[in-house]
Amino acid sequence: MSIPDFQACMRPLLEMVKDGQVYRFKEVVENLCNAFQLTEEEKRERLPSGKQTYIHNRLAWARTYMNKAGLTQAPGRGQIQITARGLQALEECPQRVDVRYLKRYPEFVEFHTVKAKPESQSGTGKSDNDVEEQDPLERLEQAFAEIETTLAEELLELVKQQPPEFLESLVVQLLQAMNYGGWSEESGSATQLTADGGIDGVINEDPLGLDSIYIQAKRYCDNSVGRPDIQAFVGALEMKRARKGVFITTSQFSRDAVEYCRMIEKRVVLIDGRKLAELMIAYNLGVSTRQSFQVKAIDTDYFND
Repeated sequence: MSIPDFQACMRPLLEMVKDGQVYRFKEVVENLCNAFQLTEEEKRERLPSGKQTYIHNRLAWARTYMNKAGLTQAPGRGQIQITARGLQALEECPQRVDVRYLKRYPEFVEFHTVKAKPESQSGTGKSDNDVEEQDPLERLEQAFAEIETTLAEELLELVKQQPPEFLESLVVQLLQAMNYGGWSEESGSATQLTADGGIDGVINEDPLGLDSIYIQAKRYCDNSVGRPDIQAFVGALEMKRARKGVFITTSQFSRDAVEYCRMIEKRVVLIDGRKLAELMIAYNLGVSTRQSFQVKAIDTDYFND
């Protein structure tokens, strides 16, 4: 990825406003995207949370750090202006303005003291320089993504170790947790005991059962689910005169299986093992919250009112 890290954004940001005028930060971001020669894809690339693009987040943190050090200031909301210190930094640092340079200013040091634990305490094996390459929000989101990925892997392994009937009940509970058949707790049921023609579960989306979702679940460890399995499931749906089905596996689907679902008239949704674990986490099925952090930002409406 050619998007510069937030420290590499500092000097270009200063260069963009070095004439001393007040700029709208949004305008500066757009101009720097062009200066960095970012592709349209890179401009749109978002953090794992999906709430903000990488480039806007990194430039925003570069601005925050330089504001704290007094190199830039915000005359108004969403604005940026260089200061005398910022002009001095451009003269003293012809190549790069970074955190090491900003630490010469006591007010920045005071701001920056609350940060990640050093290597000896955190046990991450990362040096301060490695940590500083990312802004605080990016570090937080990356750590969260790593925790979620590890949890999903462990969760899927546990599901694979359970008997087949466990998975069949699980997928019904999952769809109910996703508010399919939300009219009643009794709207869904597993059918493994009835040998119901390749159907492992059913969700009645309305009290009269006029619209139903049929489910098949395959607990595989390594084998992919291929097109023949999907065709057999579609045949089972036809026997039920059903229009919608969900096929869930703990492994993965072959390319032929995915392409087949795109060609047929019936709506068949495929959920592989990775997606199954992610949905279980998202809808709190088989997991519990150990710790919660809230990342807060300024409520501009409060101050405008």
